[in-house]
Amino acid sequence: MSGFVFVSGRSSLDFAGTMLWRRTIRTELLGDSGDLSRWFSEAGLFDLVDDPDTVDIEYARRVREAIYDVVVGCLGSGDDTSVGRMNFDPESAAVLNSAAATPLPTVTLDIDGTAKVTGTTRNGLSLLARDAIELLASADLAKMRECSNPDCTRLFVDVSRGGSRRWCGMAECGNRKKAADYRRRHKELST
Repeated sequence: MSGFVFVSGRSSLDFAGTMLWRRTIRTELLGDSGDLSRWFSEAGLFDLVDDPDTVDIEYARRVREAIYDVVVGCLGSGDDTSVGRMNFDPESAAVLNSAAATPLPTVTLDIDGTAKVTGTTRNGLSLLARDAIELLASADLAKMRECSNPDCTRLFVDVSRGGSRRWCGMAECGNRKKAADYRRRHKELST
């Protein structure tokens, strides 16, 4: 199992989620070039990506952290009046703008009618940076949330019917919280 989870509703936010537990036991999911290549593949962004090198890995982590910083900086306090206020490091915006300026992956149509997406790590990071920038300029910004688990730092777009999604995913944080609440209630009843 890779540890990659795609629950955010945007590829840029799923990419930001490759650093887990930012406030506690920071867990890096992009440890080496194989991890990055596998993330691109599992995210469905490429059919074939060139093998990244160590410089690409470091750059990918910088882009990931810039995405996280900019999106969190735009979340504000969570009320409608603060959404859209930009409160992030200008260097993060510069990293995203630089990454977004790189050409996108190449899409080709084979003679049999199948499309293939190929490119480099930098092409994939351009796609992710553009996705983050487009998110910040879209109506989805008002639907941005951070997981309600105080230890979790996953971001997601809440497209639930009532706009009341609290967890990055039930398998990760939602079920843990529900189980903890159940144990707490059960303990209270037995004392």
